Amino acid sequence: MPKHFEEVTCNLCGADNTKVRFPSTLKENAEGNWGAYACTNGGYGYHAPIVECNKCGLVYMNPRRLSTEVMDLYAAVEDPLYVEEREGRILTFEHHLRPLERYTGAPNHRPLLDVGAHTGVFVEIAARHGWDAWGVEPSHWAVEQARTNGLQMCEGTLEDAGIPDAEFDVVTMWDVIEHLTDPMRTLAESWRVLRPGGWLVIHTIDIDSLFARVMGGHWPWLMEMHLYYFSRKSLGAMLNKTGFKVQWMGAQGRYLRAGYLASRVTALMPFAGKPLEWLVTKLNLRGLALRINLGDLFTTYAQKPE
Repeated sequence: MPKHFEEVTCNLCGADNTKVRFPSTLKENAEGNWGAYACTNGGYGYHAPIVECNKCGLVYMNPRRLSTEVMDLYAAVEDPLYVEEREGRILTFEHHLRPLERYTGAPNHRPLLDVGAHTGVFVEIAARHGWDAWGVEPSHWAVEQARTNGLQMCEGTLEDAGIPDAEFDVVTMWDVIEHLTDPMRTLAESWRVLRPGGWLVIHTIDIDSLFARVMGGHWPWLMEMHLYYFSRKSLGAMLNKTGFKVQWMGAQGRYLRAGYLASRVTALMPFAGKPLEWLVTKLNLRGLALRINLGDLFTTYAQKPE
């Protein structure tokens, strides 16, 4: 085990009794590299051991990089490709915002906080729809990108942002919770900053989905930057433990431009992706928006009781 790795116990139940689900594919001398923690990182299949808790079933990476190193790497992340895929992300967040408003009510300039907001695309979309939208993000580069666009952003993590109690009506985490070193603590902080009756919305990968089970060790979301692999059952249990009441879970899909999708296929399977990229470019389809739903990403709406 590399010297900058640490053993961790189950974040849900605290047990230290696991079985290996997917053996490590990391090199013994793996060094810290912020590129592996960029949102558009193509390091599919490159990960430390992924284990399953024998007591509660939570799946997580163990051992893994030191928590302090993980946070340092996220603070240093720069990801220009994320900006290039902006249009696909706008379509995705517009798609997600409609059901969010059905559950949480009309915006009416109510306060909303996006945790792990990166360059602030969702913050921008929410503000455009009438929310008093804020973001919190550890990447200095991403925060500067967002502030350049006039968005309300805090640099750092939810835990160190100094947000007062009961400040927000809605907290969102889009593809974030799987990256956290201590998701239980972040959920507790979300509870603290939400007003009674407030909503927590989480979008994450689903280790128990049919696509994940069929793909096994070739499931593309098995990668170094994903520290936790929730199922609907394990995320529901963690939310219940922190006091939230789960109201709905389901797969909603996302939008990707054809060019970006082809680049992701290339990162996973170069033999198939490179011809696909050539074809998409040849047909002038790189900007075509495609709705993708393989069922292995799910959204959860949970409420803090009044």
